[in-house]
Amino acid sequence: MASIHKNLSEYRETELKLYPETTISIVVSEWNIQVTQALLEGAIGTLTDKGVKEENIKVKYVPGTFELALGAQWMAEYTDAEAIICLGCVIQGETRHFEFISQAAANAIAKVGLDYHLPVIFGVLTTDTVEQAHDRSGGKHGNKGSEAAITALKMISLEHELFEEDYEENNE
Repeated sequence: MASIHKNLSEYRETELKLYPETTISIVVSEWNIQVTQALLEGAIGTLTDKGVKEENIKVKYVPGTFELALGAQWMAEYTDAEAIICLGCVIQGETRHFEFISQAAANAIAKVGLDYHLPVIFGVLTTDTVEQAHDRSGGKHGNKGSEAAITALKMISLEHELFEEDYEENNE
């Protein structure tokens, strides 16, 4: 099915194993702020709908998508976040800058997650046009911020599930 006819934020419902004090940090790019603010609203709305307390969601801003990884690293170092969501938007222009920023951000964000053993979620739109960005930040194709929030919760839930299984196996 072509994406033109699909809400891209649909996901498979699974049972989430969350604790009452689940904490999430969100790093948001100020570049393309109208889009990234809509992504943030989608993420926070989804997190609170799924039971995360609003006071357990810490939001910080960085200048652009390139800076998301360092912001995430600082969140990993200075907060007690169980997951970090990175929200940004890079829109194709006339130069190759788009490619360099998108690839560098994706690789660096993945590295932070692996280095800190934390889910660090890539909630960055990489679109050809402003219209596509709006369509994916609360428009006709859903909200990538909401999708990133679900991804964070599923990863936290997976870790809790694995921890509990390991605990049970080693304490029988």
